[in-house]
Amino acid sequence: MQPALRITTKVLPGNKIEIQIPEAQIGDTVDVFVVLPEKVETKKRSVMEILEEVHAKLPPKSAEEIDRQLREERESWDS
Repeated sequence: MQPALRITTKVLPGNKIEIQIPEAQIGDTVDVFVVLPEKVETKKRSVMEILEEVHAKLPPKSAEEIDRQLREERESWDS
């Protein structure tokens, strides 16, 4: 079985990489495989789409419900 060496490095300016192989000799021929990280595509959404999604998940409240919640919250401050 052929020996293998896994090296993780960063892409340098100019989209270059640099690796050091201590086990190799000057003039040796080596195969290099570059595995790029998976990039997760994020769907860009407008603010309106996000707000519509939030509102769809939360049932709308009446003015009376909101007043009751505010009143209960204020009363809890006095306790």
